[in-house]
Amino acid sequence: LSKQKDFGSQYRFMEADAADRIFSGLTDPAVPMRDGMAADALRQAPDSLRSLFTVKHPDVLFVIMESFSSRLMTTLGGEPGVAVQLDSLAQEGVLFTNFYANSFRTDRGLVAILSGYPAQPTTSIMKYPRKTQSIPAIAGSLKNAGYRTKYYYGGDADFTNMRSYLMSSGFEDIVSDQDFPVTERLSKWGAHDHLVFNRLLEDLKTEAAEGTTEEKTPYFRVLQTSSSHEPFEVPFRRLENDRLNAFAYTDSCAGDFVRQFRELPQWKNTVIVFVPDHLGAYPEHIDNLSVERYRIPLLMVGGAIREPRRIDVYGSQHDIAATLLAQLALPHEEFVFSKDMLNPASPHFAFFTVPDAFGMVTADNQVIFNCQAGAVVVDEGTAKGKNLPLGKAYLQKLYDDIAKR
Repeated sequence: LSKQKDFGSQYRFMEADAADRIFSGLTDPAVPMRDGMAADALRQAPDSLRSLFTVKHPDVLFVIMESFSSRLMTTLGGEPGVAVQLDSLAQEGVLFTNFYANSFRTDRGLVAILSGYPAQPTTSIMKYPRKTQSIPAIAGSLKNAGYRTKYYYGGDADFTNMRSYLMSSGFEDIVSDQDFPVTERLSKWGAHDHLVFNRLLEDLKTEAAEGTTEEKTPYFRVLQTSSSHEPFEVPFRRLENDRLNAFAYTDSCAGDFVRQFRELPQWKNTVIVFVPDHLGAYPEHIDNLSVERYRIPLLMVGGAIREPRRIDVYGSQHDIAATLLAQLALPHEEFVFSKDMLNPASPHFAFFTVPDAFGMVTADNQVIFNCQAGAVVVDEGTAKGKNLPLGKAYLQKLYDDIAKR
C-alpha cells in the first residue's frame, strides 16, 4: 500500500539537484526560443536525412503485438521460419535494431507506447485514472492536430482500467470484445487476431468505397493483438511448438492484412508501426533480470515510408512518441521522458523496469540494478558502471513526476 501511494519518497538514490543535473542530459535538447517566438513556431519538418515519411500528415496505424520478441525474427538474428511476414516487411520498411520494451506486462507497455511514459517497477500508472489523465498521449497530440482516433482490440477493454486510460488519452472510438458476436469470441481473450484485423479492414474498405480518402481528415488507429498469449490456442497450425505457432499465426494475420491493405487507396498515405507490448512466452524460461528479456522489434512500413532503412540507435517504447511527433513536425515537449531517436543531438539509450529493478542499456554499457537488494546484477560493455548513476537519476525523476500528477 505504501508503495502504491507515497511515490515521492521512493527511489531516493541521490540529492534532488544531482538527479536534476543528470536527468537534464537524458532528455531531448530543448527547442531554442528566438526573437520572442514560441518553440512551436520554430518547429520545422525533419531534414531529408532524418525524414522517414513522404507525406506531411499520413494516416498512422499502430499494431501492438502481444508478447513478440526480436528472437522471433530472422532479420534480428532470431529463430527462422516464425515471423516470416514481419521478416519480409522488414526488407521494405524502417527497422530499429536495438529497441527495447519498457517492462514485462501489457498495461505497462501500452502507457509507454501510447504516452511516451516509462514503466514503473512498483506499480502500473494505468491503475490510477487521476494520474493518467494528466500524462500526455500520442492520441491527444494527433487529435489536437486534426486527426481522428480509433482503437481496435478483441479482448476486454476494461481490464486494468484500460478503457479509462484510452478515453482520457484521446481515443474517440474503442472497438473491443463486446463489439464482436459471441460466435467470434472463441479465445480465452476474446476475438482471435484475424477477426480484429478483418474488422479494421472492413472500416478501411468502407472509407474507400465512400470516396473519402482524398483530402480527408487523417486517422490515428491502434490495433492490439491478443492471440499470441497463453494458452496459445489459435485457429492455425504451421509449427509444432504451440508458443511459436501462436506467434506465427499473429504474424500471418498481420501479413494478410498488409497484403489486402496494399490494394486500397489509403495505403499510399499510411504509416504502420509494428511494436510489441512486451516480450513474453519466448524464449521460454528467460530471466527477468536479463537484458535480452526486453529486446523487441520496432518496424515501420506502409506506402508513406520514404525508403527501407535499418536504424541501430538504442531506444525503448517510450521513445516512439517523440520520434513520431518529430517526424510529423508536431511539438513533443510535454513528453518529457520521450526522446526523438532520429535526432543526433538526443541521448540514445533504452530504459526498462521490472519488480523491483531497473535496467539502462547503451552501446557501451548494459546495467541492471536490483533495487530491493541494492545490488548490481548485470554490468557489461566497454564502459562498465557508466549507466548506473544515470539509471538511478532517471528512476528517481520518474517517481518525482508521478508524485506530482
